Amino acid sequence: MGRINSKREINNIMKKKFFITIFLLNLFSFPLVSSSENNIYEKIDLFGEVLEKINKEYVDEINQSESMDSAINGLLQSLDPYSAYMSPEIFNEMQTETSGKFGGLGIEVGMESGVVKVISPIDDTPASKAGIKAGDYIVKINETQVQGKSLSEAVDLMRGPVGSAIELTVRRRGERKALTFKIVREIIQIQSVKADLLEKNIGYLRLTSFNENSDTQIKKQIKELEENKNVKAYILDLRNNPGGLLSQAIKIADFFLDNGEIVSTKSRKASENRKWFAKKGDLTDGKSLIVLINYGSASASEIVAGALKDHKRAILLGENSYGKGSVQSIIPLKNDGAIRLTIAKYYLPSGKSISEVGVSPDIEIEEETEEFRIKTETDNQLNYAIKLLNG
Repeated sequence: MGRINSKREINNIMKKKFFITIFLLNLFSFPLVSSSENNIYEKIDLFGEVLEKINKEYVDEINQSESMDSAINGLLQSLDPYSAYMSPEIFNEMQTETSGKFGGLGIEVGMESGVVKVISPIDDTPASKAGIKAGDYIVKINETQVQGKSLSEAVDLMRGPVGSAIELTVRRRGERKALTFKIVREIIQIQSVKADLLEKNIGYLRLTSFNENSDTQIKKQIKELEENKNVKAYILDLRNNPGGLLSQAIKIADFFLDNGEIVSTKSRKASENRKWFAKKGDLTDGKSLIVLINYGSASASEIVAGALKDHKRAILLGENSYGKGSVQSIIPLKNDGAIRLTIAKYYLPSGKSISEVGVSPDIEIEEETEEFRIKTETDNQLNYAIKLLNG
């Protein structure tokens, strides 16, 4: 029974040995996948164990739902400063903001190294009127220290009934002591486009955000200004504009371009990389154009300013922009909340990314005084642009 009686039997045994050897090689050639999957499940079990221990042993009673929200937010914010979790309440308020009306202080904020940072105050809002500036670090909200809190937690602290007061303590570059501002919450009405005729011959376009109606408004204002035969040049003011909808940035840049690339995005999947190009037809017929930018010009503002600069269509004047060169997508969740997730990075026509570096002005003019306010007598940047256009 134990003897091998033929070549056929020998071959069969050799084939079985070969199959077993290959099987074992295959079994041990995928330890990383199996180990990685096991590690993820182990981490999930560990998280559940930690949450259970906290719930049973922590000195104070905790809200488990809020703890889970914080954990989700912590995961997203570990990716980059712009990814975040939005509860159903915050998601609903965000949708109201992009439509142009909401309650609050009127500031766009982000996270930097665990600290809440003002990206930009919005024109004619309580925060702007109080003197909050782009680049300010919010260290205290009323009597609560902000350090260590998530962005959503800090935003929740800043929310409150319309008409109620809040005290923000901020750190500002160049200031040795913290600054404190008392601000009264209001219903925020965003008028994203303002227009004026300066010196009887310069069309002034102030764009404060890129919301769903911005392109329609700015197109209307350009058309009205173009009806004035004395208009010989334009100033596009993007200062303290924190950005908004990418689609709006593309449309508005296109208003001033006759052809060429506006922006491109590159994502994790090469198949999802995209480029956008200008259509023929400059609404201003190629008139001289100066774009005003500062540290509060971010995201969509930088796309417009960068595209116009790269195509030598405009002179950029002011200060270096913020440097937010990534694209976020709002992804709804089953609980009626959403996550804001970075899905791509965008690149200027030159191929440069503005992430962390921003767009630099052709002519650098800093704000002269602490009393500086946009489009007032203290606005030395706008005054310089007017003089430049009038020779």
